[in-house]
Amino acid sequence: MEFIQQNILLVAVAVVSGSMLLALSFRRPGGTNAVTPTQATMLINRENAQLIDIREPNEYVAGHLGDSRNIPAGSLAERATELEPFKDKPLILICHSGMRSSAARSTLAKLGFLKVHTLDGGVAAWSEAGLPLKKGARR
Repeated sequence: MEFIQQNILLVAVAVVSGSMLLALSFRRPGGTNAVTPTQATMLINRENAQLIDIREPNEYVAGHLGDSRNIPAGSLAERATELEPFKDKPLILICHSGMRSSAARSTLAKLGFLKVHTLDGGVAAWSEAGLPLKKGARR
């Protein structure tokens, strides 16, 4: 107790930095529905998860996951009807690093989609894991 009283500033810094570290560990960019490339592969194989690439068309053409649909984030709400058949199936939203897909996940959740995930780390993490990317025309 005496140590705490004499070093209150150090204790306060330790408590604040520990709290911030703890908060960051719970609040990742993709949120709680973020999946790693390995988990995404399992969802695709086991539950026929649909891949939705929310990047702009020029980014998509430069390299995308096979069988992914390109629906840019800006037009996701208007084009959500294209995803209606998959409303109860897992959807995996993909962007370059995993940041844009978090906002898109919120948009789809508000529209009633139940199983929406984001690819943690996006296309960059997929590529880093040594998984294949396709180049060329969009779907």
